[in-house]
Amino acid sequence: MRSAAEHLAQVLALVREPEFEAVPLGVALGRVLGDDVRAAGAIPPFDNSAMDGYAVRVADVSVASEAAPIGLEVVGESAAGHPYADTLGPGTAVRIMTGAPVPAGADAVIPQELVAATATSVLVDAPAAPGAHIRRRGEDAAPGSVVVPAGVELRPRHLAAAASCGVAQVLVTRRPRVAFLVTGDELVAPGGTLGPGQIFESNAMYLAAALASLGAEPVDLGTVGDRGEDVLAAVSGASADLVVTTGGASVGDHDPVKEGLAPAGVSFLTVAIQPGKPQGLGRVGGVPVVCLPGNPVAVAACVEVFVAPAVRAMLGLPEPAWEPTRAVEGWRCPPGREQVMPVVFVEGGVRPATSGGSGSHLVARLAVADGLARVRADADAVAAGDIVAVRRFTV
Repeated sequence: MRSAAEHLAQVLALVREPEFEAVPLGVALGRVLGDDVRAAGAIPPFDNSAMDGYAVRVADVSVASEAAPIGLEVVGESAAGHPYADTLGPGTAVRIMTGAPVPAGADAVIPQELVAATATSVLVDAPAAPGAHIRRRGEDAAPGSVVVPAGVELRPRHLAAAASCGVAQVLVTRRPRVAFLVTGDELVAPGGTLGPGQIFESNAMYLAAALASLGAEPVDLGTVGDRGEDVLAAVSGASADLVVTTGGASVGDHDPVKEGLAPAGVSFLTVAIQPGKPQGLGRVGGVPVVCLPGNPVAVAACVEVFVAPAVRAMLGLPEPAWEPTRAVEGWRCPPGREQVMPVVFVEGGVRPATSGGSGSHLVARLAVADGLARVRADADAVAAGDIVAVRRFTV
């Protein structure tokens, strides 16, 4: 039996390295940046005012006081996009708006609420400190400095920063195409009518949403019954960077995934994890294939532990950490297998999301879980107060 860590290493060895493409900045939200965004010039590109007020020469108002205010002639205006073109001379001031360029010769801005002004003059009753209320050129970013580093998953704030550099397009990692195939004669699409021995199909819905939330491009290969040749036909025709199948990967008499894909190059084995023990891994026609059990909780656990890291590897994203967290309730563990337990975060730590343990059939209770706890294979129980590795769901 292969350990979960060994199996993950084998999964990661199958998938490709990140690939890159240039996309317009306007459609880059959620993409992973493949190269640093650098400031082509200084940001801001010129000294500008932090306040509405008056641009002055410090020397002109150095002795101003309430008892002896100094009057300055207002010789013009500097507004955003419309700078004052001349050099400020002695005894003069320029009306200035927030964000507008500071005129040459001025070395301070006095806020408008601190002066008495008319259309042609301003009365100043206190000295101004050099540089007061002036945002300096390059204060935000110097030319050539990194504004958004490679590897960032682009959020609105990153796009705004890139736009401030004048960037129109960015290099991002290509979204991996991840195809998924659901198998089983017992499956009925949601909204249908259940016959004897049938259940509603949920894995396709989960996989489509999970893969999209991971940043992959989901490709639905549909649902096939318990015929190995149908499984092989669906997987062989997939145009994808990775194929994920669910169901039919165990050692029963009706395991179509194993029947169809084992002769094509997929190895079927047991992994020391619960839920998710029977799995398959290999290539079909050069495309990596990961075969998961069919029970929905096992699918969700194995996506978090095996499939999500593969997608993140193809996107160039790091793996989120599992954090040590206290268990506030105890539970039993399967001997010899690492347990992946759905948990709920509560005051003081975590507890199991269901009284039924980590059973792979408990899909309705999966909705109340916040994340997963991982318990090492040599533990047969978790006691209240024990520390376990926990991570909130990443999909």
